[in-house]
Amino acid sequence: MGKVVSLNISEKRGTEKIQVPSVNVIEKFGIEGDAHAGNWDRQISILPIEALEKVPSDKIEEVKKGGFTENITISGIPLNNLGVDSSIRIGEVVIKILYIGKDKYKECGRPYIVSREGRFGIVVKGGKINVGDPVEVI
Repeated sequence: MGKVVSLNISEKRGTEKIQVPSVNVIEKFGIEGDAHAGNWDRQISILPIEALEKVPSDKIEEVKKGGFTENITISGIPLNNLGVDSSIRIGEVVIKILYIGKDKYKECGRPYIVSREGRFGIVVKGGKINVGDPVEVI
């Protein structure tokens, strides 16, 4: 079983997100107060911290120093268990993963890895998520 390492939101797209201790997640919408929430197929973004192992050595410091661009940072779940069409439970929330990465890769900062290994999906069941909550593949 994994856990939530960080929760992050932003009011505007394309900006770094700020860390918060908890979030309210709305079914079929996303995280309340986050710019990416809405009626579409990338309502929420998740970065498994294990994805940092895939960052080239010449980029790792830049990625680690970059601000958060994902909504939820998790640890303890192998990347291969977080494939497209898998579902995860985070606290009381259920998220279905629809994409891994983005169509166009970013080359700088934390978006470097989020654009390649971030998981993006929709909220199947809403609720509250707190830092430290358990994460499991269902």
